[in-house]
Amino acid sequence: MAQNLTAFLAQNARKVENRKFAASTRFTDEDGKPVEWEITCITAGENQKLRKESIRNIPITGKRNQVTQDFDSGAYQAKLATRCIVFPDLNNKELQDSYGVMSAEQLISAMLTPGEFDSLILAITELNGFTSEGELIDEAKN
Repeated sequence: MAQNLTAFLAQNARKVENRKFAASTRFTDEDGKPVEWEITCITAGENQKLRKESIRNIPITGKRNQVTQDFDSGAYQAKLATRCIVFPDLNNKELQDSYGVMSAEQLISAMLTPGEFDSLILAITELNGFTSEGELIDEAKN
C-alpha cells in the first residue's frame, strides 16, 4: 500500500467543531432555560504556550540566584478556559465591569461557582482531546 500524505494537508484535516455547554443553571434566557456557553478546541502549540505561561520561578531559600519551577494548575485552568470560551465574550468590558474585575481570568472565577468551573474545565478538556482533567494536569506538569 502506497502512503499518501494528502490526508495530512491542512485543508483536508477535519476541524473540531465548537461545542455548546450549559456551564451554569444560574444564567437563564427569557424562558428560564440555561444559556449555553460556546467552547472551542485549541492547537497543541496554543496549549503549550498556556502551560509555559503557568510556570512560576520560585527562589530557593539560601541559594543565591537559584530557582525552582512550580506549575500553577489553577492559573493554567483559568487561561485554558478563557482561551477556549467563544461565548460569552469574557473580554467584554461591560461584563467585566458588572463583576468588578479587569481580566477574562478574573471574570471566569467571579462568574462561576467552583463546581460549575470544574464542569466547564471538564467539557473543555474533553473537547481538546483529553479524557480527564487529571490527564491534562499530568501532561502540563511534564
